[in-house]
Amino acid sequence: MSVSVQNYITGETAVELAASIEAAIRESRLGPGEALPTVRAIAAARVLSPATVSAAFRRLRERGLIVTRGRRGTVVSARPALPARRAAPLPEGVVDLADGNPDPRLLPPLRRALAGIDTGHHLYGQAICDPELLRSAARQFAADEIPADHLTVVSGALDGLERVLAIHLRPGDRVAVEDPCFSSVLDLLQAAALVPVPVAIDDSGPRPESLERVLAGGIEALIVTPRAQNPSGACLDPARVRALRRVLRAHPDLLVLEDDHAGAVAGAPACTLCDARRSRWAVVRSVSKSLGPDLRLALMTGDATTIGRVEGRTLIGMRWVSHLLQRLVVALASQPDMTRRLERAANGYRARRDALLRSLADHRIEAQGRTGLNVWIPVPEESVVVSRLLGAGWAVTAGERFRIESPPAIRVCVASLAPVQARAFAADLAAILAPGRRTHSV
Repeated sequence: MSVSVQNYITGETAVELAASIEAAIRESRLGPGEALPTVRAIAAARVLSPATVSAAFRRLRERGLIVTRGRRGTVVSARPALPARRAAPLPEGVVDLADGNPDPRLLPPLRRALAGIDTGHHLYGQAICDPELLRSAARQFAADEIPADHLTVVSGALDGLERVLAIHLRPGDRVAVEDPCFSSVLDLLQAAALVPVPVAIDDSGPRPESLERVLAGGIEALIVTPRAQNPSGACLDPARVRALRRVLRAHPDLLVLEDDHAGAVAGAPACTLCDARRSRWAVVRSVSKSLGPDLRLALMTGDATTIGRVEGRTLIGMRWVSHLLQRLVVALASQPDMTRRLERAANGYRARRDALLRSLADHRIEAQGRTGLNVWIPVPEESVVVSRLLGAGWAVTAGERFRIESPPAIRVCVASLAPVQARAFAADLAAILAPGRRTHSV
């Protein structure tokens, strides 16, 4: 056991051991991916039984702080479920293509809507969801042929996913996810001690043959992003929906969750795998990309049991999503120019994706970005490419955070990328990849 790690591990009980390792992670004395000593080594050093150390590790795994990787041992999670230190600011002049934010210039202004909302107090015991917001949500879901008999409001897409997973699953359950998939979904599963199982994807979403193999191995839930998939931009289409529904037909009790995080600005119509015949399902539609991340609100539809349990759990804890926020979303959605604004945003993101994809194609660089705010670019070595791009003035995200089994890649957020910048970025990336450029298909 290394001296530096040994000094951080203290205590005589499983609770005390776990607390000492958690403190070391929180204080950055143990970093993401750093290996922990073996159970036997800790037991010998602390003169404890291996069962006590194993119990401490189990507590840390269930909290999403460590991951056991078979023969490779136990390591600190890539993104442990603890407050993280703020990342260092980017060097001056670097273009940030990593943050994942929508373009503020394409978000609706809030001042007029804020001035017009009812600021009356909402009190305990009153309805937790604004009736007008639910009526608006019902119309939107129905227009997309998504059942909307049971609706509720949650604090964003990830909050909705977390609540549904918590009420239906237990630690150790296996959850099928797209590979690559949104890194925060992987973090969420890890923090809940759920096991992500990769499903291969292409531009049309999960591949039916891959999902069929995963289902044969036994899973409890499936999480799908129907459009604007982060990071690849994949998007379900009617043909893929029919194929996936045929696969899912043999698993009517599987929990199916859809994260429609980009909604109206995704750049494609909504498609869904969910229907009223499924026993457990939910679709979460966030307003973060269309109206603004700070609104922290998403609309959820699902089966009666799921929505009832989500609302019941909400009433015990946070009670409700602020009605000021709910009224603000209603006011924004009711503005006569909102449809035009959302179309403008969707078209703006499409133009930026297309500009980057064309520029990359000019240099014979493969990439994906059918919908949404991101482009996914296969590369031979993520860390090298990310580092050299930063040196050239571009901040991008390494694909490792999004991948399970899929090949290396980088994610580029195009939300604020001008066409002239796209050409310059593609030229710099081409120079970094040449000679001997290699690409991989997702």
